[in-house]
Amino acid sequence: MTDAPPPPKDDQPTPPPTGSYGNPGQYGQSGQSGQAPYGGTPGYQPPQPLRPEDEKLWATLIHIGGIPFGFIPALIGYLVLRDRGPFIKEHTRVALNFQITMAIAYAVGAVLTAVVIGGFIIFAVLVVNVIFSIIAAVAANRGQYYKYPLSIEFIKP
Repeated sequence: MTDAPPPPKDDQPTPPPTGSYGNPGQYGQSGQSGQAPYGGTPGYQPPQPLRPEDEKLWATLIHIGGIPFGFIPALIGYLVLRDRGPFIKEHTRVALNFQITMAIAYAVGAVLTAVVIGGFIIFAVLVVNVIFSIIAAVAANRGQYYKYPLSIEFIKP
């Protein structure tokens, strides 16, 4: 007698092959596995563009996020979303430039706190940051492009 299983009936599916190594091509073995050649990226697809509503939402959130968190939301948004559409790329770029400019102004104010004028500079930068970030968020929510005044262009288009 042999240890082979009985042949399957027509209404039953064929059981998987038994063996110590499984199917060819499984677990990185050579064979017809559909894997990309060495050095390729299997399953990589370029980022899909955002819908216009999503672009407006993310641009609005990035502008508003700059008020409590500084340049961090704009930096993350620029690195993650810049390839998802021209509208979001422009808004994240402008927001990042403005927030870096405001961070420099905060640093100048902090250094000048040794002299009394530093406190006034920090307060003025805070007011400018809140006002222009809200204006930019409203423009982004309307689907309009916005360029901050008083912003240094660190990242060019």
